[in-house]
Amino acid sequence: MDIADIATSDYVDVDVDERLGKVRSLFERKNPKGILVTDDDGYAGVITQKRLVQSHVEDTTKARAMMQSAPKVERTDDVRDVARVLVEGGTKVAPVFEADRLWGIVTEDAILAAVLEHLDALIVDQIYTGDVVTVTEDTNVGQAVNLLREHGISRLPVLDDDGLLTGMVTRHDIVDIVVRDMDKATRGERSGDIDRVLDLPVYDEMNTPVATTTGDESVRDAVERMLDNDYAGLVVTPPGDDRVVAGIVTKTDVLRALTFTEEEHMDVQITNIKLLDTISREDIRMRIEKVADKYGKMQVQHAHVRLHEHKEKLRGTPLIQCQIRLRTNKGQVAGSGEGYGADTAFGVALDKLERNVLELKGVQADEEYRGQLLRKLGRL
Repeated sequence: MDIADIATSDYVDVDVDERLGKVRSLFERKNPKGILVTDDDGYAGVITQKRLVQSHVEDTTKARAMMQSAPKVERTDDVRDVARVLVEGGTKVAPVFEADRLWGIVTEDAILAAVLEHLDALIVDQIYTGDVVTVTEDTNVGQAVNLLREHGISRLPVLDDDGLLTGMVTRHDIVDIVVRDMDKATRGERSGDIDRVLDLPVYDEMNTPVATTTGDESVRDAVERMLDNDYAGLVVTPPGDDRVVAGIVTKTDVLRALTFTEEEHMDVQITNIKLLDTISREDIRMRIEKVADKYGKMQVQHAHVRLHEHKEKLRGTPLIQCQIRLRTNKGQVAGSGEGYGADTAFGVALDKLERNVLELKGVQADEEYRGQLLRKLGRL
């Protein structure tokens, strides 16, 4: 299936010289997945909510300073390929070209709606993320912003003093708060007003109740609820207890699942692939396979490598954080690490992953031994 019938020529765009104050207002009023930036020569880039939340720039700054490149796709590109470039580009929208001319956009929502009937084959347990970053009700908005930036995520479940789920704060909520405050503030008092907003507890701005799902729900049903209610994700909870956070499943997780392959080699997804320097996707795949092969009974269904660039540099080389997560027939196993340059960071994360794989091997071996022992005792 290609995206010819999925893409749309109806999109929100601004000129490269438009003020960011206007861009922020467009996100508040129209809630687009992304805003295309154009100049006299056509497409120039895209601005996302994620980009705005991660910035400290004034609203008088031009859009050209905040735009980023987004993967370009053709109207005839395959849906799976487009899903991959959206995930790896860390964006929810991509410009669509036809005969080298900007034609429109394609969004993650459009792709998910198009493949909805095929998602019955998966359940949430197979694709959700178990490592969830959370905040408490008294965490302030400024701290929440820092967590969203640091982890490159879009939402934070809010827990009460007993560790139970009470709400959700999202990147869109924070953009909404800041835009609303900017509209009210005058130039002289704006800085102080924004400081006060950042000091607010997330309890004052969180959404409640929180939409949840369980591991045994079909991905189709989960995605239908996301699309119908404009949710970007659902909190995963144990059956019968919707206040205990077990994980989170997002539209990006579903897009990533669409790229699963049945090829001889494992499928590797890389988020922020632009940070790769002296290492290639093939290098990454081979090195992960080498680690996985040390536990012969482990079948890796999917590997996800996420790279994040810090501001710190050493002789011009940025400090990179790397996270590796394997989805296997034995459960999920992960490793993370930091280093200067993607190759070094990946090596540190891979060492941690290998230790965790061998630990998992030991746990499985202990369980097998325990089972054998119990069977022998049962015969006595």
